[in-house]
Amino acid sequence: MSDLSFIHLTDLHLVAPGQSLYGLDPAERLRAAIDSICRRHGPDGAAPAEFAVVTGDLAHLGEVAAYELLADIIKGLPFPCHLLLGNHDEREAFLSVFGGVPTTADGHVQQVLSTAAGLFVMLDTNEAGTHAGRLGEARLAWLKASLADTSDPVFLFLHHPPAASGIVGMDQIPLLDADALWQTLKPHRQRIRHIFHGHLHRPLAGSWHGIPFSSLRGTNHQVTLDFAENTKVLGNHEPPAYAFVRISDEEVVVHTHDYLDAPEGFGM
Repeated sequence: MSDLSFIHLTDLHLVAPGQSLYGLDPAERLRAAIDSICRRHGPDGAAPAEFAVVTGDLAHLGEVAAYELLADIIKGLPFPCHLLLGNHDEREAFLSVFGGVPTTADGHVQQVLSTAAGLFVMLDTNEAGTHAGRLGEARLAWLKASLADTSDPVFLFLHHPPAASGIVGMDQIPLLDADALWQTLKPHRQRIRHIFHGHLHRPLAGSWHGIPFSSLRGTNHQVTLDFAENTKVLGNHEPPAYAFVRISDEEVVVHTHDYLDAPEGFGM
């Protein structure tokens, strides 16, 4: 296995051009992320990345215009960008713009990316009519077959986290069949190195059935760290972020970067 570095972004929540969301312009903030990524992690940067993965909620209202805007913005990246769907996305509208993305036979946006570090398995947890996530029998059967094909290390990507966060409002819109996902993954547990997810708009990490996971803030708005019995999800404007991930045989290291912050540096 060779070393590999990539960018993790999540929860872009783009709206149609000229519109704002929670007092901010999601497109402007995504462009700022792309600018930072290009400077730091492009081919001439100090720490080049090979590609980016965006773990869902690409658009806030699932509008075609928002996906067209996304297609234009990510042209600025110097490497491929792999897109997943979240609960705010509309699959048909997305595919009308990104018709070339890999899909399963039944139209779900899922793929296995073979890399020097192992298999990057990207899942579609979008379920029409709910903000909760679901994989269902067909998508889980696809995952089972994909994992059976090789014995390579596995890195899993999906929008909805399989583990509960403790944030009550967000835990009411979970991955509904997380246990079925675990049963599918269980025979391969020893080679699943990390799960990357979105949905929570929080910088967090932990483990689920012993599998490490991580996520980060979105590029527009965030979810408040609120553990009260509050069924309403509270938002805020904590700094947006992206993650730079380094993988080797021995390590998976996730650096989260608040790209709009520019504090003065000093020697230590």
